[in-house]
Amino acid sequence: MTIIVDAMGGDNAPDEIVLGAINAAERQNINVTLVGIEDDIRKAMERTGIRKLPENLTIVNASEVIDVKDDPSTAIRTKKDSSLTVGFKLLRDGHGDGLVSAGSTGAILAGATLIVKRIRKVRRAALAPVIPSTTGRFILIDCGANAECTPEYLVQFAYMGAFYARDMLKINSPRIGLLNNGAESTKGTPLQLETYDLLKKTELNFIGNIEAKDAMKGGCDVLVCDGFSGNVMLKSIEGAASLVVSELKTMFFSGVSSKIAALLLKKKMLGLKQKLNPDSTGGTALLGISKPVIKAHGSSNAAAISSAIAQAVREAESDVASKLTDNFNKMPPV
Repeated sequence: MTIIVDAMGGDNAPDEIVLGAINAAERQNINVTLVGIEDDIRKAMERTGIRKLPENLTIVNASEVIDVKDDPSTAIRTKKDSSLTVGFKLLRDGHGDGLVSAGSTGAILAGATLIVKRIRKVRRAALAPVIPSTTGRFILIDCGANAECTPEYLVQFAYMGAFYARDMLKINSPRIGLLNNGAESTKGTPLQLETYDLLKKTELNFIGNIEAKDAMKGGCDVLVCDGFSGNVMLKSIEGAASLVVSELKTMFFSGVSSKIAALLLKKKMLGLKQKLNPDSTGGTALLGISKPVIKAHGSSNAAAISSAIAQAVREAESDVASKLTDNFNKMPPV
């Protein structure tokens, strides 16, 4: 098992990416290929106190970097020796079982689509993070890969999300909800109205429109939406989680009695912090691509990168892409 890691993508590259990749190589029974400017990678090792590479980690030199300011499709085509482009070519050519990058979402989507290719019949790949809820977890699809969508895209997202929920979350008949500003079937823009009618005609366990607050309460197992709405929702969830953790810290350390209460609740508080901590998940699966691709958060630290690599391993071991291919071959036309 080999996971390819884009060493130059993300706000904290290359230091945190290199450290996370090395930690994963040392702790997990896998091979890791770090792709990026080799001199920068080795300098990052020195800065983080690492003197020697693990035997199961190799460096592949790539002389260019795709910046967040670059046009994604143009950059993939013109920066042929960028860490992301080289990484995707390695994945395409069978030199790895999955790829992890914390770089530009647009560039990851463009590279995965143009180089690794989508699964046959899939119109658009979609980002599908697993979000904690009061009753467990749900899949949000799409959360940023496709800002503008058609009803057909959303129906395909529902199929991909349902499959992912069954295969990875082990939910037998996942409840599919459509993100909307109300539960009534008459709510929403033409996109939601048309998608609602199409989903009602599928064999999926479609339960209707879902408001964001109800999804967080466990109202569905897969929440379907366009990438713009999904990205706004995801970032709102991240901001709210950060606010809750910050306010709890302030409250529990404001006085002697509060500190005593904090000690008594320490175990439960650590559990809540872990549940709300995106670093424990690591990344988001890009569904619809023929091989596993994990988009790590742009601000990922070493722990988040290590978790994202573990997620890529799980997807490769579960053979999600091949199973999704078979699933789509049986899907009726929209």
